[in-house]
Amino acid sequence: WKCFQTILPGTPYLPNWHIEAIVHQLVRVQSGNIVRLLINQPPRSLKSICVSVAYVAWLLGHDPTRRVIVVSYSNEFAAELHRQFRMVIDAPWYRALFPAMRPARDTGTELVTTAGGSRYATSVGGTLTGRGADLIIVDDPLKAEEAMSDVSRRRVIDWYGGTLVSR
Repeated sequence: WKCFQTILPGTPYLPNWHIEAIVHQLVRVQSGNIVRLLINQPPRSLKSICVSVAYVAWLLGHDPTRRVIVVSYSNEFAAELHRQFRMVIDAPWYRALFPAMRPARDTGTELVTTAGGSRYATSVGGTLTGRGADLIIVDDPLKAEEAMSDVSRRRVIDWYGGTLVSR
């Protein structure tokens, strides 16, 4: 709720059981009880804000040494999620809650913490050379209109198996 209000001030927040279910599973990921998690939800159901923005902010708030890669279907979408993440960690309430999580550098696609952790935003097919991560989030790897394209799906599958999994 706090992240939602920070990103979309004045927009009514409608709590629902699915958000609590997402949070429950993300806590299980953080604790190591789950190593792979797939969340399928309809558009506009807060999946990206919950996972790619709020969860990463929470995770780095608790452990600013963590390295996270967030992958999306386009550089523009990846950059927008990164901008929203930055709005959250720059909020006074976040800084008060997590004083040890301090940005050292932000390029617009990568934020590095003073503790050596990071959040790196990229797109499917984007550069990952020399990068590793403790957690990789793949958020909407295909645009909705590409989902029925065999060629588009194959491109994502090949990139995932050939590049992303080795990170």
